[in-house]
Amino acid sequence: MLIEWLAVILGLALLVWSADRFVLGASVTAKQLGVPILVIGMLLMGFGTSAPEMLVAVQASLEAKPGLAVGNALGSNIANIALILGLTALIAPVPVATGLVRKEIPLLLVVTFAASALLLTQQLAWWQGVVLLTGLFAFMGYSYRLARQGQSDVLLEEVESHLQPLSLTQAVIWMLVGLLLLIASSRLLVWGAVELALSWGISELVIGLTLVAVGTSLPELAASLAAAKRGESDLVLGNIIGSNVFNLLAVLPIPALLASGSLLDASILWRDLPVMVGLTLLLLLVALGRKGHERINRFEGFGLLVCFVGYQVWLFWG
Repeated sequence: MLIEWLAVILGLALLVWSADRFVLGASVTAKQLGVPILVIGMLLMGFGTSAPEMLVAVQASLEAKPGLAVGNALGSNIANIALILGLTALIAPVPVATGLVRKEIPLLLVVTFAASALLLTQQLAWWQGVVLLTGLFAFMGYSYRLARQGQSDVLLEEVESHLQPLSLTQAVIWMLVGLLLLIASSRLLVWGAVELALSWGISELVIGLTLVAVGTSLPELAASLAAAKRGESDLVLGNIIGSNVFNLLAVLPIPALLASGSLLDASILWRDLPVMVGLTLLLLLVALGRKGHERINRFEGFGLLVCFVGYQVWLFWG
């Protein structure tokens, strides 16, 4: 079992690092080729945070393990809200911008309900992937239009700070190296995770919902905790919402397209989807706050953490 644990740990570490290198190389390459900074920002915010989940979903689907891919997408959303937001709020209360409550969180709710409804058939189908991808392009177009209207200086500054001074050749090399390592590390991670699931006598779905989901969410966790320590916790909630939307619209379509016809574990319907939907509704209620105190405080953060621990116990106890 030691080899399997080493495969998971090494796979996760390489996956996170190579995703960062790939996104950096792709972003600088796009800038060198004249792609507008605002477009690069959309790609950075979306695919940058969900790249590990996407590669794991591709590898798991190709290896006929769609339960692991679906579990990774749903589990990452649960971890983002209950674990990452909960821990961050414990360090520093998380302010909630009015725009998030009026637009972004309701949008996340709509996407969550729609994705959950598609999974109620308990069978993956190619048309489900097409529907979700259509929603992804619509979401990216909507986000781009909002950014253009608002002339988001914060977004532009964030993109510029992320883009390192690389030549086109260096950027292309980093992009290719990152992509190759993404493929290799995702294969290593999926192999180790499946072997651990078999040795523990649990389903691939559960290992995707727990170990793999938390592991692929580590970049968001590190970024959120760092932002809270720097006093920039106002950025955390927006990043979590964006990551959750991309997990449902960019990661979930992958097993639907690559493993079409696969049956899903029935526990998704009565356990995992209700937890994800319930936490998203709870996020809206917590974000509404009290008049004049629109922030997620430490007590609420502790409550979210209790929800996460309770869910993990439920998974393994079951």
